Amino acid sequence: MGTRSRLLLTCCLAGLLTLGMTASVHAHDANAATQQGYASFYHDKFQGRTTASGVPFDQNQLTAAHRQLPFGTEVVVQRPDTGQEVTVVINDRGPFIKGRIIDLSKRAARKLGLIDTGVVPVVLTRIN
Repeated sequence: MGTRSRLLLTCCLAGLLTLGMTASVHAHDANAATQQGYASFYHDKFQGRTTASGVPFDQNQLTAAHRQLPFGTEVVVQRPDTGQEVTVVINDRGPFIKGRIIDLSKRAARKLGLIDTGVVPVVLTRIN
C-alpha cells in the first residue's frame, strides 16, 4: 500500500470516528470493552416469561438482553446525550432489531429516561 493510499485510509477512518460511526464496528463484538448502538426496552407482555437464561423476566429488576454477552455479565449502560446511566445484568438474548444492541427491563429504562422515547443511543461498558 502506497503512502497516498495509507493517508486516504487514515483520513477516512478518522472521519468515521469523528462522526461516531463506530457503532456498527463495536456493536457486534462481544469481546469489546465498550459498545455503541441503540437501546430499547421490553414490552409489558414479557413479564413473567422465561428468559434465555432460564429465569423468569421481571421488569422490576435491573436486567437486560444482549445478543452475545454471557449471562451474568454486568454492563453499565450510559446515554451520551444526557449522561444518565444504569448498571444491568445480562440474562436474556436480543434485541433482534437491526441497530439495537441491548433491550432493558422497564426499571432500567426508567433510570435512563427511555420510557417516553422508546429507543435511545447508548454506550455499553462491561464491568466483569
